[in-house]
Amino acid sequence: MGHVVIDVMLKPEILDPQGQAVSGALPRLGFEQFREVRQGKRFVLTVDGEVTEEHLAAAAEAAEKLLSNPVIEDVVSVRAQQDVDSVRAEDPDQ
Repeated sequence: MGHVVIDVMLKPEILDPQGQAVSGALPRLGFEQFREVRQGKRFVLTVDGEVTEEHLAAAAEAAEKLLSNPVIEDVVSVRAQQDVDSVRAEDPDQ
């Protein structure tokens, strides 16, 4: 089985209260190295077999039509995700 991963983020000009809350909490927990946090969402679509260019094109269309709100969000990536087991089979050191 293959997986298509779609990442959607709020547009930069849209207020992100959840990201701001996380950004405010990080220093209180000792994480001083992060300047800003923006939150988004990820979709993982599963297909039979390996991910093809057709799968990616259909996923990109679905992302624009259903998975994102184009008024406030950008689809920032649509990509194939290799199965973790197949990566380990190719490189047993991982």
